[in-house]
Amino acid sequence: MESATVVISFIFFLITFVLVGVYSATRRKTTTEDYLVASRSVGPWLMGLSAVATNNSGYMFIGLIGWTYAVGISSMWIMVGWIGGDYLAWRWVHRHVRMRSQEENWLTVPSFLGDGLKGRHEWVVRLSAIILLVFLGIYAAAQLKAGSKALHVLFGWDIKMGAIIGAVIVVLYCFAGGIRASIWTDALQAVLMLVSMAMLLFVAGENIGGFGALWPRLIDIDPNLVNFIPQDIKFGFAAYVMGWMFAGFGVVGQPHIMVRAMVIDDADHLVKARRIYFIWYVLFSVACIAVGLTARVLLAAGPDFDAELALPQLSVELLPSILVGLVLAGLFSATMSTADSQILSCSAAVTQDMFPRWRNSYWIAKAGTLGVAALVLGIALAGSANVFSLVVLAWSALAAALGPLMVVRAFRWPVDARTGLSMILVGLACTLFWRFGLELSGSLFEGLPGMLGGFLTYYLLRPRQG
Repeated sequence: MESATVVISFIFFLITFVLVGVYSATRRKTTTEDYLVASRSVGPWLMGLSAVATNNSGYMFIGLIGWTYAVGISSMWIMVGWIGGDYLAWRWVHRHVRMRSQEENWLTVPSFLGDGLKGRHEWVVRLSAIILLVFLGIYAAAQLKAGSKALHVLFGWDIKMGAIIGAVIVVLYCFAGGIRASIWTDALQAVLMLVSMAMLLFVAGENIGGFGALWPRLIDIDPNLVNFIPQDIKFGFAAYVMGWMFAGFGVVGQPHIMVRAMVIDDADHLVKARRIYFIWYVLFSVACIAVGLTARVLLAAGPDFDAELALPQLSVELLPSILVGLVLAGLFSATMSTADSQILSCSAAVTQDMFPRWRNSYWIAKAGTLGVAALVLGIALAGSANVFSLVVLAWSALAAALGPLMVVRAFRWPVDARTGLSMILVGLACTLFWRFGLELSGSLFEGLPGMLGGFLTYYLLRPRQG
């Protein structure tokens, strides 16, 4: 499908994002602190909406809806566990990160993890920066890939076109205003994401004869679609949900999200930001799962059907052209709101942590953004894995490698460079072995054994006081 109305409405929203991002540059200061943490001056509304848009990405629009289409209502446990674990992180960790990062003037997650540790602390900083660059780069590429899939379905454009468009737009406003531009555009994108999903859900519900008709129609297609307990899980239901709770708590290892805790203007404002974050998060998760279920009723699941394309295809079939453009803009917003933050975090890791002699150069920080964006675009164009798989791999690797040490540092528990390095390496190794060696990631979120491995390593190696 391609119509002038769809294209015009889609382009209108993209131009709006660029203009908002560029306008944010009027508030900038030409310092690396302002480029990377907005001089720690962001209010709770902007911080909360930005964090939730960054967290809810193409994974939700493409991955979660596709997974719900495939397995049915049991997909809800992914989000029940994920939101529960995320809430614990907000309650226990975020405030400490905000306060400690300001006390020590840490601008990046690798510096938070390593600076000041007894021993070869620079090894911790650089290793965490390398892991961040690799896996956050993969994660950002997955976002660009999600946008490409949507444009391919709706417009018939080349599958690579969306990745190129998304990368160019992200570079335009991030280069202009740094993380402030990312946060301002994220807040606008968060509103658009929720509005577009709610609109599509309403129309889809009308087309199946009301949501009261949804359940019996799902049963007619496949009774397993209405089973609340997931099928074929090897370690039992409780372990399955616990695994996704660890996925949610794994936010502590996601630099592009944790940096939001570092930019808020006052640690006391995190309570308000948390309420905004979780109200939006719950509403959006419910809407995504409901859209996935209605898509299963309204779209035929043929042998060549790609479930990850359920949302854009449903939009094409149900909505007038101008609203198709709105939904596509909402989906594209989700991918860009995550990719921009990830690209900025990666460029900060390169210019601040891997090559610390560049730390105070504002223009090298901006050049790093261009270089990382090019790298991420290359990964997106070359990669072939689906969005859900790429996101879970990247999220779990970062959660296990960086998350346990982030908790230890946030709570000021005693740790030295040797212990920190060991925690990073053991956490990452456990996660990768669980996925690629044992091939058990489908039964239990691989970040769980990785994070437990990291915390166990800390318990065994931590410096004893007294």
